[in-house]
Amino acid sequence: MKILKLLFKLGQLNTSDVARRVGTNYEIALRHLALLDKEGVIQQRLSGKTRFFRLASTAKAKATIRLLDEWSQ
Repeated sequence: MKILKLLFKLGQLNTSDVARRVGTNYEIALRHLALLDKEGVIQQRLSGKTRFFRLASTAKAKATIRLLDEWSQ
């Protein structure tokens, strides 16, 4: 949920930024991001060696965005 909240609030982050902001190491953050990507909630873009993640435009992601929007109010 912390990762989803970050991406909802900030839009797009790379793996290192996610790890730092969530307070975990790079490998654990990447594992969670890969799972969210596999489930279709987020999507990644590769720029050189850097992976950027953002919320996807799938039905799951839209439901997640609605949930996060309600939660933040």
